[in-house]
Amino acid sequence: MEEFKHYSVMLQETIDGLNIKPDGIYADGTLGGAGHSSVIASKLTTGRLIGIDQDKDAIKAATERLMPYRERVTIIRNNYENMVSELNALGIDKVDGILLDLGVSSYQLDTADRGFSYMADAPLDMRMDDRVTETAGDIVNGYTESELFRVIRDYGEDNFAKNIAKHIVRAREKKRIETTGELVEIIKEAIPAKLRAVGGHPAKKTFQALRIELNRELNVLQDSLEGMIDKLAPGGRFCIITFHSLEDRIVKTAFKRAEQPCTCPPSFPVCVCGKKPLGTVITRKPILPSEKELSENSRSKSAKLRIFEKY
Repeated sequence: MEEFKHYSVMLQETIDGLNIKPDGIYADGTLGGAGHSSVIASKLTTGRLIGIDQDKDAIKAATERLMPYRERVTIIRNNYENMVSELNALGIDKVDGILLDLGVSSYQLDTADRGFSYMADAPLDMRMDDRVTETAGDIVNGYTESELFRVIRDYGEDNFAKNIAKHIVRAREKKRIETTGELVEIIKEAIPAKLRAVGGHPAKKTFQALRIELNRELNVLQDSLEGMIDKLAPGGRFCIITFHSLEDRIVKTAFKRAEQPCTCPPSFPVCVCGKKPLGTVITRKPILPSEKELSENSRSKSAKLRIFEKY
């Protein structure tokens, strides 16, 4: 296996945000190559780190990287949507910190046959977890035109979603679309030539949309946050790094709801719903990468870090 590379985005800011206690229990739901987790583990004495990832290559790389700290680390192959049940199975009632880094790793993007990248010709795969049978190719060749339009519009926020969906359906009537290269050419044909040169690679938004749909990324995030916030001990911190506006909106909304859960109409003089604040949002505005980091890793450009602290 080629080295699992992943630049740890906003590493110091995240470590500072977690406010690590040497005897604390921490959960990293997106372990990756263990860039963040290796620093967390290095700060623990009697504490414990639970690292979770659904990608088998990430699990292998993280296991090797965390070997010096193996007495205090537990590594689990699963989707972070199952974090709470995995922690319960370990007998862990509360944790002192949770980290989610929602970016696609450099390894996943740069390993051509994973099918995440529009820069290399490879099978249309895009699975974060290869135990899942459905691939991006199944979506491209199986979804109706209206379903493709919805995915590209909602998850890719692409103005040409309708035309791209139409071109995909037209192309697959002749033959199944098998590779990323074939899909890129179809997308290019769907976008006016004078607009292809602006706003980045013409296939970027469609590839993002397919990846999100296939791996249920937004649904998993939306459905998991409340349970993870509940799992935090008093004073526990939740750090989440997002990479596009759809993720960030979900995180911002969930943190705000946890801070201000009251559902009473504004006209009520006192709260009668009985919902009490669960904690406070530490980051009124998200933390962004430094100029130094941006110069070292252009992929961190759209990253935003939000932090919540439990009461």
